[in-house]
Amino acid sequence: MFTRFNLSFGLSIIFALLLAVPVAANAYPIPENGARLIGSHELYKVKTGDYFHSIAQSYNIGLIALMDANPGIDPFLPPPGSLLKIPSSMLLPDVPYTGIVINLPELRLYYFEKDSNTVHVFPVGIGRQGRSTPVMQSKIKIRIKNPSWTPTQKIRADYLAQHGRELPPVVPAGKDNPLGDYALQLAFGDGSYLIHGTNQNFGIGMRVSAGCIRMNPKDIAWLFEQVAAGSPVRIVNQPIKVSTEPNGENILEVHSPLSANENKREDNLIWVGDMVKFKNRDKVNNRKVREALLAPQGLPVNVDI
Repeated sequence: MFTRFNLSFGLSIIFALLLAVPVAANAYPIPENGARLIGSHELYKVKTGDYFHSIAQSYNIGLIALMDANPGIDPFLPPPGSLLKIPSSMLLPDVPYTGIVINLPELRLYYFEKDSNTVHVFPVGIGRQGRSTPVMQSKIKIRIKNPSWTPTQKIRADYLAQHGRELPPVVPAGKDNPLGDYALQLAFGDGSYLIHGTNQNFGIGMRVSAGCIRMNPKDIAWLFEQVAAGSPVRIVNQPIKVSTEPNGENILEVHSPLSANENKREDNLIWVGDMVKFKNRDKVNNRKVREALLAPQGLPVNVDI
């Protein structure tokens, strides 16, 4: 089914078929007049030897986000010549545009640059099921360069059961430290939640951590220099994002909920979809809305009649 995008997506369908060129930048101007759509629609033509992990890294997007946007394509052996949708366009979350905002279902971190009309967007890894990253409104408590890691008793017990060897009580800074070179401690609970780097080349854009927020090393290195102790941090759970743009178009973006069991009824997207409200509901095609809810792809789509 062809999905019609509004003009802010940038290109007509003819130009969209041109090869997208990966770029390192992930900064977007914040739209004006109440608009929430940022970025542009991009396609990537698969080359021999490509796989989703390498493509996601080249665009600095999450692996799950790339998979959700391209259902039915083998992430390990995508057919050469096939066109992949790159999830480089999105609706801003429904939050104040200040500090750090992490929307758990989309596995993205937004940093709203102070005294600027710019938002920076990064893929993140979050807590796996059973060790979920909590929703919170907090702030950065401490900035830590070259952090050591003190695994909890639970983590040490799980590691012993899985690997047959014990973790030390404290892992010093260095190449064996899973926190990487930078960490931002959040002023939430007992202070065990961090935004940090990693010493691995996987897990970004996935649910793999013990509850912390994991970033690519170059991303956390950049963010570390932008923020100060006391900077606000919001972690939200918004699987459905909607916007009636200033030109009247209704845009819907749906992400898979964290788990069908963690929030029960609230994670049933069809039930939540019944509460989705657009400013000009009479223009909305309910069939398009239901299709987006039934098959979340994490892409903003026009749902007008």
